[in-house]
Amino acid sequence: MDKKDKKDEIILQQLEVIQTLTEHNLRRMGTDFWGAPMAPESPEAPRKKNPPKAGGNPAPSGEPAQTGGEAPETEEKVPPPEKLEDLQKELDGYIGLAAVKKEVRNLIDLVKIHQLREKNGLPVQDLSLHMVFSGSPGTGKTTIARLMARIFHALGILSKGQLVEVDRSGLVAGYVGQTALKTQKAVEKALGGVLFIDEAYALNGSSGNDFGQEAIDTILKAMEDHRDDLVVIAAGYDALMDRFIHSNPGLESRFNRFLHFEDYSPEELLEIFKMRCAKGCYQLEEDAAGLVRDFLREENRDPESFGNARGVRNIFERVLVCQANRLAGLETVTKEDLQKLTAADVLAAQGREAPPTES
Repeated sequence: MDKKDKKDEIILQQLEVIQTLTEHNLRRMGTDFWGAPMAPESPEAPRKKNPPKAGGNPAPSGEPAQTGGEAPETEEKVPPPEKLEDLQKELDGYIGLAAVKKEVRNLIDLVKIHQLREKNGLPVQDLSLHMVFSGSPGTGKTTIARLMARIFHALGILSKGQLVEVDRSGLVAGYVGQTALKTQKAVEKALGGVLFIDEAYALNGSSGNDFGQEAIDTILKAMEDHRDDLVVIAAGYDALMDRFIHSNPGLESRFNRFLHFEDYSPEELLEIFKMRCAKGCYQLEEDAAGLVRDFLREENRDPESFGNARGVRNIFERVLVCQANRLAGLETVTKEDLQKLTAADVLAAQGREAPPTES
């Protein structure tokens, strides 16, 4: 056998091994995600015995399993409430959001005093905690909503403190009667926490037979039925959210707290960029920081399309790609090289070239 034939044989053997491994992995993927194999078992594979059904007693080999009805549902473990002081420190650590931080602190104080009046047998006003978050994309609405769920859990307002995020597609179905069921499932999942409805105005359909109103009606009923253990936050663009809330008397009466999320300034966007650098163990060179600020200011002329913090993430990733291209051309790459982001990387991300260095 010559060298070429031997090489071909080795390649064929490798291909057979790869094919076997691929089929095995596909079967495992099918079992992991859907509970049944995607591909039929090969004849050589040993057949597995069917496990006893949930709730039944394990049967001896060769005998049918005894089914004793459905297994009791395992109770979902609820994380213990966090310390309110820690959550407030986390809030203060977010970049920007000065007006939002102030409103959140005011709300925390209001809830505390409300609880103290109840404890002392004093009359209290009905406390509605449902909110409207308005602002451009990437201004932190989802992040603050998630934090609010944890804060309300720490205050004892909510029993679980989870956030369930949905949009129109997660609430509205295509046939009569299905939307109420779909929306009710989302509500049930959010009980004990916050139901966060992104771009909530999309529920207001333009046609008369749109099912968005059915979702709105179901949510309004849930807000009334579960007002002691459910907070609903509707979010989206400023003008559209204002129009949405005032389109329905039921929405107007239940949403009476409005938090506006301002667009980030160029300096705040730069701080977000530096924060990403710190988290990823990158060091932004001093002469590169000014270029990043100018880059962000130029890209952020339209905050809605740029996406504020999301736009920063995209630019950060573009700079990393340019750093990788630069390092790939070096003969040796040190740990310091891997951590350093240079002015050349930022200029390359902008599609510009670094000026030639003086010899």
